[in-house]
Amino acid sequence: MDKPEIDRENDRWVQALATRGPSREAACSELYPLLLRVGRAEARRRAPLLHLDGPELEDIAHQAAADALMAVCDRVATFRGEARFTTWASKFVIFNVATKVNRHFWQRHEVPYDEDDWSRLAAGFTSSPEDEAQVREFAAAVSSAVDEALSDRQRLVFVATVLNGMPIDVLATELGSTRNSLYKVLFDARKKLRANLVAGGYLTPSPAVHSA
Repeated sequence: MDKPEIDRENDRWVQALATRGPSREAACSELYPLLLRVGRAEARRRAPLLHLDGPELEDIAHQAAADALMAVCDRVATFRGEARFTTWASKFVIFNVATKVNRHFWQRHEVPYDEDDWSRLAAGFTSSPEDEAQVREFAAAVSSAVDEALSDRQRLVFVATVLNGMPIDVLATELGSTRNSLYKVLFDARKKLRANLVAGGYLTPSPAVHSA
């Protein structure tokens, strides 16, 4: 298919989904199976992470396709025609599968997202035996800084996302919050922690920025 044909096809999707009534319903009925096919392929690709198969895997694909279809309809006006419309729409279902698989992972995860086992931070560093004492000392300093410098919410968000690796969108759902809100909490937490660790001599101060 050459570019003029792609452009006509893109226009057909946009015009149909931007309207109300039978045209939009027909376009949704046509688009949903395409999204479901992408959702199934992406779910199968990610399935080994959770050992998912059968009805549970199919359910993730259907949910992701349905959510993606709603998102596409809501945002069709933002489509700029830089790619095939179906390629653009597929990105929504891939994102939704990733989110749902992450949620399944954390529902099954043995470690609570707010458990602060700081030995995992030390284990994340590759070091020689001579450096292990320094690594443990730094992990202990971070643990103390978290307790001393952060609010309860900042501590929860930092431990869940940085220490335990919980995806921030999954944590947002868990807490009934938004990604942007938690990003701001995490930004403030990191800023406080850095100041605390600099004051304790564990980190060097950032170079001062001089204006001309």
